[in-house]
Amino acid sequence: MSALRPITQVAEELGLKPHEVLPWGRHQAKLALSERDTSGPQGRLVLMTAINPTPAGEGKTTTAVALAMGMRRRGHRPLVCVREPSLGPVFGLTGGGTGGGKATLEPASSINLHFTGDLHAITSAHNLLSALVDNALHWRSPSAPDPRQVRWPRALDMNDRSLRQVVLGLGHGNGQPREASFDITAASEVMAILSLATSFEDLERRLGEIVVGTKASGEIVQAKQLGAGAAMTALLMDALMPNLVQTAEGGPALVHGGPFGNIAHGCNSILATKAGMSLARNVITEAGFGLDLGGEKFLDIKCRAAGIWPRLGVLVATLRALKLHGGQPLHQVSQPAPDALRRGLEHLEQHLETLGTFGLPAVVALNAFPDDSDAEHAIVKAFCAERGVAVARHTGFSHGGAGAEELADVVSEALDATDAAPPRPRYLYELSDSLEDKVSAVAQKAYGAKGVHFTPAAQRDVAAIRAQGFGHLPVCMAKTHLSLTDDPTLIGRPRDFTITVREVRLRAGAGYVVPLTGDIMTMPGLPREPAASRVTVHPDGRVTGLMQGE
Repeated sequence: MSALRPITQVAEELGLKPHEVLPWGRHQAKLALSERDTSGPQGRLVLMTAINPTPAGEGKTTTAVALAMGMRRRGHRPLVCVREPSLGPVFGLTGGGTGGGKATLEPASSINLHFTGDLHAITSAHNLLSALVDNALHWRSPSAPDPRQVRWPRALDMNDRSLRQVVLGLGHGNGQPREASFDITAASEVMAILSLATSFEDLERRLGEIVVGTKASGEIVQAKQLGAGAAMTALLMDALMPNLVQTAEGGPALVHGGPFGNIAHGCNSILATKAGMSLARNVITEAGFGLDLGGEKFLDIKCRAAGIWPRLGVLVATLRALKLHGGQPLHQVSQPAPDALRRGLEHLEQHLETLGTFGLPAVVALNAFPDDSDAEHAIVKAFCAERGVAVARHTGFSHGGAGAEELADVVSEALDATDAAPPRPRYLYELSDSLEDKVSAVAQKAYGAKGVHFTPAAQRDVAAIRAQGFGHLPVCMAKTHLSLTDDPTLIGRPRDFTITVREVRLRAGAGYVVPLTGDIMTMPGLPREPAASRVTVHPDGRVTGLMQGE
């Protein structure tokens, strides 16, 4: 990697003026919200999504960064807009979230660790509200919820399974004892709110609308009744401003917001995306996990809220994941297995059909590994050609932008084809549909399910949410990322399956409802061998081991 450019030079490449940029050290900056006008000509938006991944992931961020670098090499004006990493995955199973190899966002160590402090600010704002809830209980405030009906947890940006269920207030004078829980910060409603807010005023309004619990009468209690909205907004003033960094080849990147894709809506902030579309001709944004999770939520939730729509969906796939979905054991997916690959292509076909349901042209980006078989790549290309879908192989991890020039050309050609008639928004459901119908639409159209079963507990949740006046909200499905179903062991393209919704949670501030399926948890645990164990701090201050293969 060459030496990083001063962040002022990166800003100049985007046409940003000095008063629009707030440097945060030599190689990072914030965009001044009050100085940015995003109402002018809009760039072409590309959604980077994927098939359901192997446990190691499919390299969506790596591919997004590589595509931006490849387009820049080809003389285009690209900008990549992605989420901020969470310390939980960084020190957990997957490692850092800044790409990999020669296709990274820089300064990677800073972005993966404390960065500009956004996640710390979100954690603080979340826990301020938690403290105000318990303070209202302690003083028996008229605005306090029933202690047995508090629904607001605490938050921590770390994988810590021991905090999933806790008891608060033990000891004399330490508050009212009650059971509680912790969510990881990336699953916090405050994170979702920050990523969907469009201004400081909108941020404060959304924070105030958070439902923290209910009274014994069934009346909801919101954060604004506890006087929390303005104080939480004050903690998030800097965090709301998008972060400007650069790729390993010096191209511009906006990294802002980090909601999980299998629990929350899995997209970077509306503010960063809209700022990017006002600054660059081609904007590449990534949504968490596969098209069935972050991709669907990007289109049905974020795009609906922001009034934007992508021109194109780039579907990242690897031979390894396709063979896994075709029945090849995980420890053997690096070996040639053309029959398993052909079976796995049915999984790819489901995602291509989903993009078609959204009305989006598709490009398949094959993230290539050094031991991949050319013959197996040819099988995938022939499969896509039969369906009229463009496909390009890239080696961005090994070769940076030079390894993604073919992908850049294919994507640019597909984008040019939309200039005469950009795709119009086509959602899977209407907001006027019932909550049950919204969930069924996602399950049937994005997952290929035959139907949805709501447990009695979920039915009660839906009835309460509807009675409280929130039945019009979109749905944000919480589901495993390893399968199209709610069972992580059912790989490939299962048929005739039913999605079971066991619980439904209201996120009034974020503006959506979360149906929980399977065994999804909002506080992950660490694996047997955490990524934290491979981190090394060198005498010169360099930190390595934060990303896989480093």
